[in-house]
Amino acid sequence: MTQPVPAATMKAAWIERYGPPEVITVRETAMPVMGPHDVLIRMRASTVTLPDCAFRAADPFIVRFFAGLLRPKAPIPGGAVAGEIAAVGENVTRFAPGDRVFGTTDPLPSAMAQYVALSEDAPLALMPDALDFGEAAGLTYSFLTAMPFLRDEAKLQPGQSILINGAASSIGTVAVQLARHMGARITAVCSARNADLVSSLGADTIIDRHTSDFTSVSAAYDVIFDVVGKSSYLACKKALKPHGIYLTTTPSFAILWAMIRGKDAQGRRGKLATTGLRPLPDKAKDMLVLSEMVAEGKLRGVIDRVMPLEAIAEAHRYVEKETKAGDVIIEMPR
Repeated sequence: MTQPVPAATMKAAWIERYGPPEVITVRETAMPVMGPHDVLIRMRASTVTLPDCAFRAADPFIVRFFAGLLRPKAPIPGGAVAGEIAAVGENVTRFAPGDRVFGTTDPLPSAMAQYVALSEDAPLALMPDALDFGEAAGLTYSFLTAMPFLRDEAKLQPGQSILINGAASSIGTVAVQLARHMGARITAVCSARNADLVSSLGADTIIDRHTSDFTSVSAAYDVIFDVVGKSSYLACKKALKPHGIYLTTTPSFAILWAMIRGKDAQGRRGKLATTGLRPLPDKAKDMLVLSEMVAEGKLRGVIDRVMPLEAIAEAHRYVEKETKAGDVIIEMPR
């Protein structure tokens, strides 16, 4: 039989309406219900990202089409999972109680809580021994975003030139490492204070975002990856080589229109990829790739700061300032 879940409550972040960070509270709520193919994860860490802030504030408005038109459909935010298996369903074969695991609940948020229930076939993998829970939480979100952009959308090849705008962000720090692993020539846009960090991750050239305009050059890059959504396809088009591609993580009507219009006369195009909505089996395979790359020392996490669950509103406020380098990790109460 499925192992029983204690009839108890757990602490979780909670959002009932869209708004500023103050709308997030921490409350007691029911434990998740397990099925025979599910695992119950005792959460140790998750992470707050810019998309989390966007979905909390419903800004840009277009996120309401994904998260709920009038109010959030899922009150517990967060997608990054890092913790230990507390119990398994009767039909589970991949995991056992005590296993250290990391993965994601996306596209359905629910990770910012003490416990999460997921199918054993979810995007979930055993953590490499050298990885701590904070790093695991941050890498999960960033890798599952950056890898499909670079591998599947850009089809980044050795020797190609890529500019990464927001290279010190959570996605950016992973994107720089992946682009280096793929053999690309990397130009990184970030603040001067983060130049040494980004260079250590593999960037060849650093552009100070406060003093230089990376869009002013002509036909310089095969790929522009705007991981923070602070530019646009229209602004970046001149900087792309013929047949180049502009990629953004931020949904907007402008990028959707660019995708509808398709390639221009020189074969340049813009693309938004909804990586969180990819098929679960594809994300599950990429979790295994992530685990292998970390174990082989090809990828490392970058943590800006670690905060307790009770400071979740403060964490959102800090992430919205867009001054962090790497991930803001939330530790769950034990």
